[in-house]
Amino acid sequence: MSDSFLLICDDQPHSVVLTAPGPRAIEVVKLLHRRTGLSSWRCKALFGQLPVTVLENVPEEVADAVASELRGAGDRAEVRR
Repeated sequence: MSDSFLLICDDQPHSVVLTAPGPRAIEVVKLLHRRTGLSSWRCKALFGQLPVTVLENVPEEVADAVASELRGAGDRAEVRR
């Protein structure tokens, strides 16, 4: 006899969405480059696509940390499930 189980993960993947730019664009480009691995040019181009998802399918702790760093640079960012 075989039993099947459905595992439900409490930590659903989260996304970080950049919703508005702040006054320190260069700092944010460097932050995005470091956190996403995208080229600096691509990170700068994201500002023209706001609101834009900058990270997808990450744990809540990572999403909160990146959103907090973006807010610290003056940007508006939010974490979405």
